This record gives sequence, structure tokens and C-alpha cells, in this order.
Amino acid sequence: MDKVRVGIIGIGNIGVSHARHFIQGRVPGAELTAVCDINPQRLEWAEKHLGSDLKRFQSAEEMFAAGCVDAVVIATPHYDHPPLAVAAFEQGLHVLVEKPAGVYTKQVREMNEAAAKSGRVFSMMYNQRTNPLYQKVRDLVQSGEVGELKRVIWIITDWYRPQSYYDSGGWRATWAGEGGGVLLNQCPHQLDLWQWICGMPKRVRAFCYYGKYHDIEVEDDVTAYVEYENGATGLFITTTGETPGTNRLEISGDRGKIVVEGDQLTFWRLRIPERQFNAEYQGGFGRPEAWKCDVPADGDYPGHQGVLRNWVDAIRKGTPLLAPGEEGINGLILSNAMHLSDWTDSWIELPFDEDLFYEKLKERIASSTFTKDGGDHTLDVSGTF
Repeated sequence: MDKVRVGIIGIGNIGVSHARHFIQGRVPGAELTAVCDINPQRLEWAEKHLGSDLKRFQSAEEMFAAGCVDAVVIATPHYDHPPLAVAAFEQGLHVLVEKPAGVYTKQVREMNEAAAKSGRVFSMMYNQRTNPLYQKVRDLVQSGEVGELKRVIWIITDWYRPQSYYDSGGWRATWAGEGGGVLLNQCPHQLDLWQWICGMPKRVRAFCYYGKYHDIEVEDDVTAYVEYENGATGLFITTTGETPGTNRLEISGDRGKIVVEGDQLTFWRLRIPERQFNAEYQGGFGRPEAWKCDVPADGDYPGHQGVLRNWVDAIRKGTPLLAPGEEGINGLILSNAMHLSDWTDSWIELPFDEDLFYEKLKERIASSTFTKDGGDHTLDVSGTF
């Protein structure tokens, strides 16, 4: 395939950003040929700012039927990601989905099954996987350089959002429109990186606070504790109600400790593994010698356009995907488990009861008292994520 003809579904802030990457030639081997949005004003904007030659559609079905695209980028509100992806796969199209993969794992499993059946290229917009910093952290953990995992702590509180942000879209911060708060909107990247680097835990206990800092019905403050199969523990803390915030990832293992903060990676490497030192040392006080190492994590950080390029190269050349779409469910498993833990006031073992989660989610949608203009998530696909 010489050129991949790409269509974008959802011309909100993030959809527009992706569109500009294509029309400005930042994704070799791809051509933006169509956009879709159910909001006529967004289509008028696209005609004026993205080019009058671009085909414009008010429904994904119309775009698919026109035969003008080989692949689609889905940049709509969360609930619509899986059904639109399934419909695209059924039309034989390649698909890239914005984060999160969906709202509940049952729906995402259906998307993954449709992808596998179609044989098309399926990717997730996990653009932080292109960051050399996190790639190097993953290498240090996966290669065993840090040793057996002991503890991982991620404090990600620099997602501050004012009330006006939540008021800017009818679908925002509602159970019916967004399906969650900080876990579903801001933190999918960190939850993905967490499991991508350290693997999935075996159980989760979480405490969520709903509308703690804002006039919203979903969570804006979360503290979650996890346990891994080998006995390692983890802590995940996030909120949209603190400023200045922190973004600090700390990973401790038998052979040392990694800290990532402020775009800096610091690695303290133990000369002797801690467990070996503990077994052999005969003094009263002591600790293994630790070396503060400067670990190179150089390279470009292409972000969104890096994932777009990788996806197009996978379609054209069979290049391995950096963010396979099927892996999108992993971060969602974590956020679903955190919600379910709080809703049931209990530990949640993984894999968890997906039917129970879905029932609890539907209860919250049904009992919602929050109404805003355009509050139905099916009526507004132009929001930013």
C-alpha cells in the first residue's frame, strides 16, 4: 500500500491535533481523506481550517460506506470507542483508538475479539510509550537490572483541573457521559505505563472520592494499593484537585531503586543484591553499597505523531506495534478494579467480576442527578480528552 487513506472520527481538540499531524505531512505514508463528527459546526470548522477537499461526514456509517478510507482514528467520548472500532473492523478497516480503550472491560473484550477476527492493524494512542524515559525504565525493570520487584509508587497529582474545565462539555465528569473521572480521563497513560513496566498486580484495594474538589459526580481523588504475585506492593495516588502537583514514579527492587521525576531518571544500583547482603552480612548496622548511576535515556519523544507513524508503518510494512490495541484493556482493568473496590468496600482479585462491575456502573448511571446541556454522551463528540 503506497498511501494509507485515513479518516478521523471526532473533530474535537485531540481529533484536530491528529488531523494536523496528517495534513502537515508529519506521518509519512498516510493521507487524511475524511473526517466525521455529528456536530455540524465541527464539520464547518473542518472545511475552513483543514481543507475544503477533505470529505466530511455526520456519521461513521456514512464514512465507511463512502469507501474513501483504509483506516480510522477514533477520537470520540469514551463509551463510543469500542462500538465504533467494532463497526470499522467489520468494514475491513485498520483502527487506532484514543485512550481509554473504553469504559468497561466487557465492552473492550468485544472490541479486541472483533480486531482479532478482522486481521486489521489495531493500535491504542498510548503516546507516552514513545517517551525514551519510560522506555528506559521498562528496560531496566524487564531486563532484571533492578532485580525482583519490591515496591512501586506512582504519585501523579499534576492533573489539576478547575471547575470551568468540567463545565465545558456536557459529557464530562458524568457516569453516563464519561464513565468515570480522573481514572478514565487523565490517568489512562500512567495506568498503562505502570502495567507495561511492572506487569499486572494480583489484587487491588482502592479508595475513591467523588466530587471532593469539584461539583462533579465522578472521582477526582484516588488512592489505590495493589499487591503482586511475588509479594511486591504498589501505591497509586492521583487527583485533579491539587496544585502544584507531583509526577513521581519510584520503583524499588532487590538490586536497586529507580526514581522518575521532573523528566529525570535516577538509578541507585546496589553492588550486592539486598537479599544476598541481608543473608551474608554479619555486622550490627550496615547496608549494601549503592551507586548513583546516570542512565542514558536519550532520543526523540515523538508523542502522538510517533504512535500515528508506528501505526501507519505497521499497516504498510508490518512494523511491530509499540502500543497494540489489545493491550488497551490492561490499564482499564486496573481502573475498573479500583472503582469496584471502592464501590464494594473490598479487595478485588484480578481477574475481577466484570458483570458485577457493569451492573454497578449502570446503577450509577441510572441514579445520576447531574444534568448539563448536551449531557448525553451520544450527542457531543467534540470534547477534548
